[in-house]
Amino acid sequence: MPGHIAVDVIVDAPPQLVWEAVTDWARQSEWMLGTTVRATDRDGVGVGGGIEAFTGVGRAGFLDTMVITEWDPPRRCVVRHTGDVVKGLGIFEVVALPEGRSRFVWAEELDLPLGVLGRLGWPLIRPGFAWGVRHSLVKLAREVEAAHRAS
Repeated sequence: MPGHIAVDVIVDAPPQLVWEAVTDWARQSEWMLGTTVRATDRDGVGVGGGIEAFTGVGRAGFLDTMVITEWDPPRRCVVRHTGDVVKGLGIFEVVALPEGRSRFVWAEELDLPLGVLGRLGWPLIRPGFAWGVRHSLVKLAREVEAAHRAS
């Protein structure tokens, strides 16, 4: 059974602006807590595009490599985590809402490492992981809304 998590945020900006912010891989580092992201293959665009994210502090952390398996702008991007530590699917969805607003959903379907130990540890790790994602999404929403107001 995979480790599932889904966190969402309402953004007072149209879906296209949210999509552009979310898929600007290099700028994700500005809003994603403790993570530096960069595009690799195909500039991280379209099916087969590559992305890698280093999460940690200094040299202490791990590299999460990903391949895009679904690309439907400005609605949905699915990546397959292919690294040594993180495996499974990551899903970004942008949903159009009335009045030019959007809902951004970040979901993960993780193949938990360490067998039984990983499955037992997930309920302990999940709340902290969810907090980090939520914190990052609130920061993303603020940045996109500020850019939208300035335009």
